[in-house]
Amino acid sequence: MTLDALDTGRSATIRAVDWSAIVADEAKRLRALGVDEGAEVTVTHRGVFGARDPLALRLGRMTIAIRRAHALAIEVDPTEAKAA
Repeated sequence: MTLDALDTGRSATIRAVDWSAIVADEAKRLRALGVDEGAEVTVTHRGVFGARDPLALRLGRMTIAIRRAHALAIEVDPTEAKAA
């Protein structure tokens, strides 16, 4: 599943990133922010218009915004919901 398909509020672990699908400068910025294989992310918000762009992600203690095109290049494995 790609990150753009992850439901809002759901967490996942990044399995793979297709860095060739992202412009080099933007890929460098995403890596510097910690977007890479093994990172735990949560979609916290989506834009409200047509493309629902951008996506807000919780990554560690940061909240970052990424374009939907970038989210399409990120493969994730959803984490299981924890019992209350």
